[in-house]
Amino acid sequence: MNDGTGVAGAIAGVGAIAVVGIGADGWDGLAVASRRTLRAAEVLIGGPRQLDLLPAADCPGERVPWPSPLRPAVPGLLAAHAGRRIAVLASGDPMFYGIGRTLAELLGPDRLAVHPHPSSVAYACARLGWPLEATETVSLVARPLDALTAALHDGRRLLVLGEGPGTPARVAALLRDRGWGGTRIRVLEQLGGPAERLLDGTAADWPYESTDALHVLALDCVRDPGGVRLGVTPGLPDAAYEHDGQLTKRYVRAATLAALAPAPGELLWDVGGGSGSIGIEWLRAHRTAPACRAIAVERSAERADRIARNAAALGVPSLRVVTGAAPAALAGLPTPDAVFVGGGLTAPGLLDACWDALPAGGRLVANTVTLESEALLARWYGLHGGELVRLAVAAAVPVGGFTGWRQAMPVTQWSVTKGSTQS
Repeated sequence: MNDGTGVAGAIAGVGAIAVVGIGADGWDGLAVASRRTLRAAEVLIGGPRQLDLLPAADCPGERVPWPSPLRPAVPGLLAAHAGRRIAVLASGDPMFYGIGRTLAELLGPDRLAVHPHPSSVAYACARLGWPLEATETVSLVARPLDALTAALHDGRRLLVLGEGPGTPARVAALLRDRGWGGTRIRVLEQLGGPAERLLDGTAADWPYESTDALHVLALDCVRDPGGVRLGVTPGLPDAAYEHDGQLTKRYVRAATLAALAPAPGELLWDVGGGSGSIGIEWLRAHRTAPACRAIAVERSAERADRIARNAAALGVPSLRVVTGAAPAALAGLPTPDAVFVGGGLTAPGLLDACWDALPAGGRLVANTVTLESEALLARWYGLHGGELVRLAVAAAVPVGGFTGWRQAMPVTQWSVTKGSTQS
């Protein structure tokens, strides 16, 4: 049941669901209300580890383990027990990277009764003495390991939710490869339970190939000497990118992202992706939920592969890369909130296709260095307004024994917001 109608039909008869968080301390650590809910449940749904924490004498309900993959099976599983008192077990706080979010999206929050337990992150901060509100959490559960890279900043403290006993070793290898070998890693296992344990080391000499599957990683980030410093604002150093010369340079890139104005949850089309820098920095602007989304369209297969490598190296592996020539390659893509055109402006129908794809309020930004494309942008500016600017950057370079300015090619940029009355 993957279509919306099928899901709605499957869960139509499902009543209120209790969602109970449980920790490594099991039954003994549950609040009175949580215990009362579990005792009364006719059906107990959860992971095998969570179900095993409940004493049979206190919780006589039928035990149903989650199948894998989980999300597609949820509507049918709940529907199979419609009309019965159902309690779903969750690890820690059900609404923090937990099953609670999935159930709220499928059933609606008004049909849930959530009983939270302290999350593993709350326990970790308590053990480490870190203020919870100042500590960023990165989940690697069902997410690419490369996603951690964008959160790495010198002196930053991070908590990482792992997936499986090999996650700490994989994180340590990533940190070494990306120039963060001096980072201190602490693995906090079985937090809140009788088997709680702390493992300590650095990424450079991490000795543990495997740890307990139930763990949180704490990172004290230390960048290796000579490593490239990557900030949180647009305009990363050009050296951060692998490229063949087709790269929107740093200062123009910063101005371009300012014109595109990314906001959480929005989708960008980066048309003529080149090295992927615009799409990558769009994603880095809001990489946590609700994250920005981006699609890079590039006709060269070699450059498309390079875009994917850059996205992974800079911590945004979610960048979708479409290999093909625009405008044909744009057909069927989801509706964008913003479009950047960095190449191929004179291709017949390209600007028309991008403009037609934008909804009211969508933004379009196009850059060029050629007279032919500049003339095209001038015509579109005359038709639709917006802003037409020329960006000029000069860098200081040696001139004999002195220093002078070397002018880069000026970039003409057109940016516009599509109005509800424009076509």
